[in-house]
Amino acid sequence: MLTRIDHIGIACHDLEATVAFYRETYGFADAHFEVNEEQGVRECMLKINETGDGAASYLQLIEPIREDSAVAKWLAKNGEGVHHIAFGTDGEVADEAAGIAGKGVRVLYDAPRKGSMGSLINFLHPKDCHGVLTELVQKP
Repeated sequence: MLTRIDHIGIACHDLEATVAFYRETYGFADAHFEVNEEQGVRECMLKINETGDGAASYLQLIEPIREDSAVAKWLAKNGEGVHHIAFGTDGEVADEAAGIAGKGVRVLYDAPRKGSMGSLINFLHPKDCHGVLTELVQKP
């Protein structure tokens, strides 16, 4: 079952400048930086609040590290801004994705992949989600 908004992904050209904006403007503290080679991004997860299920809600700031990454292509077409919304599950992301696929929504990966902070993730096709790239997240 989906239990929370895990994070909102925001694509940017300059990770440091974008992190500084969110720190200075809203007072958010950076929670976690990492490079995801498979996704081709550098990212910072800014914690917004704790949630009732022991997890938290974040803003995920993502900057491409190579031109052929999906985020680089998205930025070239759309510019900076909201890239995706991610929902957390209290179960297995593979099971959640299979249940949603059974309702006619295309799942982008055959099996979950590594996400931020040790999570497992999968994405749902934006054309099947009213134009919104949707991520499913299972915390480690």
